[in-house]
Amino acid sequence: MHETADITRANTGLDGTAWNILGQVYVPKQTSDDSFAWHATFPAETFVPPHMHPKQDEYILVLDGRIDLLLNGEKDCASKGDIVRLPRGIPHAFFNNSGDPVTALFWAAPAGKLLGLYRRIHNMSNPAEIVQVAREYDVIFSPPVSAAA
Repeated sequence: MHETADITRANTGLDGTAWNILGQVYVPKQTSDDSFAWHATFPAETFVPPHMHPKQDEYILVLDGRIDLLLNGEKDCASKGDIVRLPRGIPHAFFNNSGDPVTALFWAAPAGKLLGLYRRIHNMSNPAEIVQVAREYDVIFSPPVSAAA
C-alpha cells in the first residue's frame, strides 16, 4: 500500500474508524507499507503489558499527560512533548498511573501487521486471547511474572 496525499482530520480516523482495545481508544491516522500511525487515548489506570515487536520500530509522541514506561527492564516516564523510541526487539510496556486520561500519537515502521491486529482485537475482552492472537501479527507479549518466589 502506497502513501496518499491527504489529511486525516482531528477527532477522526481513517474511514471513520476507532478501535476499543481493552478500554483504550486507538484511532488510525495513517497507513502505508512503510509506516502506521494511530492516536491513542489511555484512560486512567489502563496499561499495555510488556511486549515487543521483532520486526518493527515503534515511537510515541506524548500529546497530553504522562505515560509510565518499562523499557528493556528499566522504569522511566514520558510527558507532554516527549518522544519515546522503541527499537524492534526491545521489550516495553506502557502504564497510565497519572489518574487522568493520557493521549499520544504512536507510529510503527514498517507498518507490518499492526493494522490487522487492531482490527481483529477491537472489542475483544479476554486479555489471554489477545496475547495469543497478537503472536500471529508479530507482537510478542512477555509471560506474566509469578508472584511466588
